[in-house]
Amino acid sequence: MLLAGDIGNSTITVGLFDGQVLIAHWRLSSDASKTEDEYRAILRDLLRAEELSWEHVTGGILCSVVPLLTPRLQGVIESATHRAPILVSTALDLGLRLDHYPRPDEIGTDRLVNASAAYARYGRSVIVVDLGTATTFDVVGRDGAFLGGAIAPGLGIGADALTGRTAQLPRVELHLPKSAIGHTTAASMQSGIMLGYAGLIDGLVDRIQRELPSPATVIGTGGLSPLIAPACRSIEHQRPHLTLEGLALLYGRYRS
Repeated sequence: MLLAGDIGNSTITVGLFDGQVLIAHWRLSSDASKTEDEYRAILRDLLRAEELSWEHVTGGILCSVVPLLTPRLQGVIESATHRAPILVSTALDLGLRLDHYPRPDEIGTDRLVNASAAYARYGRSVIVVDLGTATTFDVVGRDGAFLGGAIAPGLGIGADALTGRTAQLPRVELHLPKSAIGHTTAASMQSGIMLGYAGLIDGLVDRIQRELPSPATVIGTGGLSPLIAPACRSIEHQRPHLTLEGLALLYGRYRS
């Protein structure tokens, strides 16, 4: 079985695959204070809850935007499989052309994995909207060229900034309001945060679509996608585990 990990700024998303089938997945905190041994113990317990053990893990692949945590997760997987996991970088064949991007090494590897997975699945021009700590828009042309995209502050960051910098605005639960006109302070905040963010997504996608020669398929992913995508008219498909699917696809390309 394959252990795939996406090390992000807030969370580490881990998936266990049997071939290309995702059979279990977990979200861990991206905690710089945790040691390799602590992450090993956490993952061991999660596997045990699925009636599995390290002996069932035969390979690993990682993408990471947190360099401090990368060697710790590499060590965890290597101790289980007795070989180093694949680490995603632009040195791999991602199934994308990167010649449109002057400095491809600057692209977050999670963005590249998302773009690779979406293009492989849909086989045409795609826009991937990944709603995590940041919200990223990644664009692939119909010829498989990674064209770039946009990066916006994440939904959670915006909500935290609003309550953290105002004296009288409370923290509110992030869910879609029934109407845009809020009749309480909390409802007004939910409207501004949630529907306002949906407008940001739709607005940017519209601008990106106008710059493309033909319409692109729009895919939503990331931990916050199920929360906000229903309010976005531009998101056509939701694939919450797109990054993990992309990692499994790349692993199959290199180790099958």
